[in-house]
Amino acid sequence: MVILPSAYWGSVEYFAHLVQGGADVVIDLGENYVKRSERNRTTITTPQGAMVLTVPLCKANRPRTPMRDMCIDYSKRWQHQHWVAIRSAYRSTPYFDYVADRIAPFYEREWRFLIDFNREILSTEFALLGIEPQHRTSEIYISPCEEFIDLRDKKREQNFCSPEYFQPFMDRVPFIENASMLDLLMCEGREAIAVLNSCRL
Repeated sequence: MVILPSAYWGSVEYFAHLVQGGADVVIDLGENYVKRSERNRTTITTPQGAMVLTVPLCKANRPRTPMRDMCIDYSKRWQHQHWVAIRSAYRSTPYFDYVADRIAPFYEREWRFLIDFNREILSTEFALLGIEPQHRTSEIYISPCEEFIDLRDKKREQNFCSPEYFQPFMDRVPFIENASMLDLLMCEGREAIAVLNSCRL
């Protein structure tokens, strides 16, 4: 069994586990929030290289706060900033129009809880891929076990390898492996499923 955290767009590795692992993958919704992780951060590609987009949270410095209690902070214009960055990075990609209309609402309306925001994004990602999710979710914290592959505290598995795919600025910067699923969808559309199935986990 593979255990994943809730994620803001999630990385290519994250989604490769979801696609390849199916029902053997569990997203732990009962865990505590971990700072500086993909729970509220994602990576897009730009002419300058990788850019990290972070969803600001209320009381994010409070230790051992359950993920289900993490509220999104709308006191800053982060939605506008993220959307401008996404449009600037991907407006020339083959599938921008296909993806942009579906994801624009995430930068127009407000969600109170991060976990609900991420859940809606995940549902949209599967819809854009045209596949049904097979993973499970757990509302109760899953204790670590040697029999499980626990990716909640790991940024990346050592043996993860993704095939290269088109990225918009490869004429200026090297291929950025393990960018966000948003990057892969913008660049490959539904063909992203072939990339995900070809990843080495």
